[in-house]
Amino acid sequence: MPDDLYQRYMAAHRADKDHRAACTTCTSDAQCRDGRRIHARLATLQDAYLERQRNQRGKRNPR
Repeated sequence: MPDDLYQRYMAAHRADKDHRAACTTCTSDAQCRDGRRIHARLATLQDAYLERQRNQRGKRNPR
C-alpha cells in the first residue's frame, strides 16, 4: 500500500493535470491564481517525495 506522502503527491499531480485540462485561463506560459496554487502544492510534495527517495537510497547504499 502506498504511503501517505506518495498518495498526497499523486493526488496533487491529478489535481494539477485536471486543472490544466479544464482551465480556460491557464496557458503553458502563465497560470491563473488557482493554477499557481495547485502547481505550487504539487511542486512542494514532489520535492518532499524525491528528497525522501534520495535519503532512503543513501541509507541502503552507503558509499
